[in-house]
Amino acid sequence: MKGDRVEIVVDVGDGSRSYEIAATRAGRRVEVRIARGVVEVSEVTRSGTAVRTARFMAGRTLALVEHPANTAAPRPDEAG
Repeated sequence: MKGDRVEIVVDVGDGSRSYEIAATRAGRRVEVRIARGVVEVSEVTRSGTAVRTARFMAGRTLALVEHPANTAAPRPDEAG
């Protein structure tokens, strides 16, 4: 759903780096998959086609936080 986002914090040796993948358009969603030591986060269309994909080593991943879209609050592009 538009507005869903996933924040990933990764150890880069001399500190940490934060990445964010978000569903940028209506009908898209963010999927998280963890397999064989790899964390994969993808923005996916309604038909299941991946638009963007980010892959991280699971051993280096410090945090993975899913932020669902806030459907109760009006979006900034809506007249209020």
